[in-house]
Amino acid sequence: MFGLTLLIKPKSAWATIASHEASALAVLLRHTLPLALLPALGWYYGATSVGWTVAGELVRLTPESALPMFTLFYVAMVLGVLFLGFMVHWMAATYESGSTLGRAVTLISYTATPFFLAGLLGFYPLLWLDILIGVSVACYCIYLLFLGTSIVMHVKAERGFLYASAIFAVALVSFVALLGATVILWDFGAAPVYTY
Repeated sequence: MFGLTLLIKPKSAWATIASHEASALAVLLRHTLPLALLPALGWYYGATSVGWTVAGELVRLTPESALPMFTLFYVAMVLGVLFLGFMVHWMAATYESGSTLGRAVTLISYTATPFFLAGLLGFYPLLWLDILIGVSVACYCIYLLFLGTSIVMHVKAERGFLYASAIFAVALVSFVALLGATVILWDFGAAPVYTY
C-alpha cells in the first residue's frame, strides 16, 4: 500500500507508515509475503526459461533443481525480515525506543520494498544490468533504513542514525551467515543443475 510512495516520497511515506500501527503478522501478510514472491517467481522463471549468457554460452537451471532453491530463497527472505525485525525490537531499549515487534517488522519489511520490486528483473536475467540495478537498489534500501529508523521507531535523529547503523551491521552479518547456509544446503542436495 505504501510501497510505491516509499520510492517516490520516502520521508512522507515513512511518516504515514509510522502513523499506522500494525502487528507483525499483519505486515507479513499484507506486505512481506506477497512482495517477496516477486523475486522468487521472477528468478525462477528467468533461471529456468530464459537463462543467462556466460562466456558466450546460454546457461539455464533445470526446473527440478530450481524449485527447491527458489522456494528456500522465498522462505529466507520472509524469515530474514522476521529475524531483522526481531533484532530491531530487541535493540530498541538501547536506543530508547518504545518499540513493538509490529513496528520493528514494519521498518524492515518496508525498507526491503525496493529489493522485492527489483526482483522483477529476474524474469529476464542480464548480468550487467542486474548488477548495476542491484547495487543501486541496495544503496536505496540503506538510505531508506537510515531515513526511516528514527521516524518509525520514534527516536531522535542522532539516536536513529546509531540505531540504523546497528541494524545495518546485523543485516550484513545475517547476509554472510545466509551465504554460508547456502553452501551447506548445496552440499545436502539443493545444488543447482545447469542445462546448456
